[in-house]
Amino acid sequence: MEIIGYLAAALTGISLGLIGGGGSILTLPVLVYLFGIAPAPATSYSLFIVGITSLIGAWNSHRKQDVSMQTAFLFGLSSILTVFLTRKFLLPAIPEKIFLTNTFYLTKSLLIMMLFAVLMLAAAVSMISDREQVSGEEIITAPKKINFWKLLLYGLLIGIVTGLLGAGGGFLLIPALVILVGLPMKKAIGTSLLIIALNSLIGFMGDIGHFQIDWIFLLKIAAMAIAGILVGGLLSRKISGEKLKVAFGWFVGVMAVYIIIHELFIG
Repeated sequence: MEIIGYLAAALTGISLGLIGGGGSILTLPVLVYLFGIAPAPATSYSLFIVGITSLIGAWNSHRKQDVSMQTAFLFGLSSILTVFLTRKFLLPAIPEKIFLTNTFYLTKSLLIMMLFAVLMLAAAVSMISDREQVSGEEIITAPKKINFWKLLLYGLLIGIVTGLLGAGGGFLLIPALVILVGLPMKKAIGTSLLIIALNSLIGFMGDIGHFQIDWIFLLKIAAMAIAGILVGGLLSRKISGEKLKVAFGWFVGVMAVYIIIHELFIG
């Protein structure tokens, strides 16, 4: 099972390199179901893995001048602080046993996994319905005047999602950067990777002292994901990212349904 887990970690990196997002949303299920890590600490591990992998991807995009530093900074004003506060104070404040009835027992772990399944379904719909790229040709979006307050509020939303669930939120970021800011798709992907990296790594720092970290295991998983994103970057020159995004969207959707069924009826 561990071998499958390491291969899955590489797959999340490959998907980031190919389509610029989505892959990181599989990190938590891989850690929980293939490595047997409890959901709460798994979100912490996920933040580190997603953060390091996205940072490598952002660096590659920066070298190609596909990162808007101004936009990343504006998002970071709200999202980074929100992630840190969520991990440091909000997540530890959620009780392990939330409530119990005669027929239903809601635990912290169940709440995290169900919220994550909803997030996966939203990501799947976004990837399947997204048509910003057609036949491999990018639609050029006219630059827009940056609305500081919209970016601030959106940054808060991204920060809460990242902080609670350990997911990068690229499927939320990329449409926002295209629609609200008017960034071209490639620059939106590169900018989102930088924002995801900053959010995730700062969020992981907020976990220090809350969980015992197995650093050897964590670094091995991160290494597999980094190798994956480098491979994905090379493959992106030869494979249509748009077609892969739709197929991957369906896969994420199926995984979300599996999590719901497993947590409610099997687990």
